[in-house]
Amino acid sequence: MPLAKALELAQEYDLDLVEVAATARPPVCKLMDYGKFKYESAMKAREARKNQAHTVIKEMKLRPKIDPHDYDTKKGHVVRFLKQGDKVKITIMFRGREQSRPELGYRLLQRLAEDVQDLGFVESNPKQDGRNMIMVLGPHKKKTEAMAEAREAQAARKAERQGVPHLDQSPDASVEQPAEEPAEA
Repeated sequence: MPLAKALELAQEYDLDLVEVAATARPPVCKLMDYGKFKYESAMKAREARKNQAHTVIKEMKLRPKIDPHDYDTKKGHVVRFLKQGDKVKITIMFRGREQSRPELGYRLLQRLAEDVQDLGFVESNPKQDGRNMIMVLGPHKKKTEAMAEAREAQAARKAERQGVPHLDQSPDASVEQPAEEPAEA
């Protein structure tokens, strides 16, 4: 179709003439609403970015002589990070004479790895790095799966909240009772 006729047709239907394949012989063009096309492609790109997972490495620092309660607290943080689908870098910091006992740090890291083995795996085995010993734990489930589960749980909580009546309203408050008529004597 000649270019002049295609432009005339585009004006008639109030659309744009867009060149789709310029390198083809003859060039391929399409009649479309270009503004709508640009908007829809931008929305698709935005949605793709929204669902894209960013790999994040969280860090947890420990000392070889850690109190049991402090260990449980730090382990809870590691569990939360792994549930969210993030990698966790565990660093044991040695000071002074602790540096001559790296087996304490190694045992602590092995214990932590065993405690969280249902949520993650040892991605990088413990290794000494100067005054620190480092180990990296990776989650079993991917970040996108964790994000999807979190969204589902949030939607379930929201639906549960909307389905439960408020505390200041009794369940029978919405139903009006007819007024009792006084009995005639």
